[in-house]
Amino acid sequence: MKKMIGLVGTNSDNSTNRQLLYFMKEHFKNHVDIEIVEIKEIPLFNKPEDKKLPSVVTEIAEKIEAADGVIISTPEYDHAVPASLMNALNWLSYHIYPFLDKPVMITGASYGTLGSSRAQQHLRQMLDSPELKARIMPSSEFLLSHSLQAFDENNQLKDTEQVKKLEALFKDFMVFVEVMKQLGNAHEANKKEAENFSWENL
Repeated sequence: MKKMIGLVGTNSDNSTNRQLLYFMKEHFKNHVDIEIVEIKEIPLFNKPEDKKLPSVVTEIAEKIEAADGVIISTPEYDHAVPASLMNALNWLSYHIYPFLDKPVMITGASYGTLGSSRAQQHLRQMLDSPELKARIMPSSEFLLSHSLQAFDENNQLKDTEQVKKLEALFKDFMVFVEVMKQLGNAHEANKKEAENFSWENL
């Protein structure tokens, strides 16, 4: 059985994005093992001169590296991802490269009508940066709008059409993960580029 990481893209204690990931963990449990990983204990990024990473960061990085893929569920704040998610990705690309060539599926829930479409686009840009360089599944937005009303008391999605769409996208993601395994020939070269990359030297 494949192992996935479900990364909660917020430090909020009450988040429908966390709910969505837990729904996916339960809903797809017969096909994949999804471990929910929190980012709320990660300290503010400070670019330590000794390059020593907080233990919580190294633990998350190790889990991502060992996983077959990563699902990130992000809310949208001011047309962008939350500062806490950006902060986590800053740490997870500071002289470590767990996302390099890692298959990633992006989902998002928000209280409004548009889901988290702009935040998802922002996250795609970040994950495609030279220091992260993840493999992001294309054309696969799952946008859960009006998320406060989307779940019942058992944390099940009420809208069957939304469930069907999520099932189809997740099935595509499983195929995407397998395809990405065939595209690892440049992994070492990509890692060397990431290690040698520096914005200061441009």
